[in-house]
Amino acid sequence: MDKKIFVFLGFFISSVVVLIIAGSAPLTILPAPAKLLLLLVSMALDILAFSSRYYTYLLLPFMQQRSSNIVLSNEDAYWLSTASDSVIRKDGEDYIATVYIRIPVYRSATEMSDDEKLDFSRRVSRLVGISKSPARYTAELHMMNKDYYIQQLRDTISKVENEEVQLVQNNGSPGDIERVRGKLAMWHNILDHIGGVQSFELTHYATVSARGAKEYEAVSIAQQDARELLSGIGSTFGVTPSIVTGKELLNYIEPEYLIPFSTISEQISKNVQEEVI
Repeated sequence: MDKKIFVFLGFFISSVVVLIIAGSAPLTILPAPAKLLLLLVSMALDILAFSSRYYTYLLLPFMQQRSSNIVLSNEDAYWLSTASDSVIRKDGEDYIATVYIRIPVYRSATEMSDDEKLDFSRRVSRLVGISKSPARYTAELHMMNKDYYIQQLRDTISKVENEEVQLVQNNGSPGDIERVRGKLAMWHNILDHIGGVQSFELTHYATVSARGAKEYEAVSIAQQDARELLSGIGSTFGVTPSIVTGKELLNYIEPEYLIPFSTISEQISKNVQEEVI
């Protein structure tokens, strides 16, 4: 039977029950204001019953919700292999290992001539047929997390400022003082430029996956397919691709690494301050 009918009958029967209670209960048990409230509840249930025909898709999730916290899975979504060169997840009784290959392509189509664009598209076509196993080729635009680099600039500026203070206190020569002040101005200009604009990084990579009954079996097959793909990519594009390992794998998996949290927070804060000002 359709769920709409169950929803309709549930609301309608509840409305009838509330109406019977309001009509049959004596005033000594239910005073007039309470009966009026029950009549309003019965009317509301009738409205829900007859509107459930059109809004079941909204009412059912609300009625079936048992908790505000929904646990999708108690298992890890993925984990890294022992050598930190593969991403592993479990699918039923099998294991699936995925290897990420970085392709260092630094040329842009905007910088190519028409013949170079045609040659590049032919290379991409050959790249698709390199691997015997299914492979995915992707280009992603990452927002660079410049927090560490900015902190290094600030540390350098602090050192130069201390150097300037020492020269002034020790009556250093005017030439040395001007040289240090020029260096300080240079580092300040670099910091203002780096911190004032967003920086992006375009990365090209390929992924290959393999399934196995054991974890090591899936990793071994995926690594073998990756090595075959490495040689094909290198000969096709004339570059040296490499397998992504360690924490660098998170750049291709976790959203907070694709768009660094701290960098986005700084941009949002900056935009809010500009709007307020």
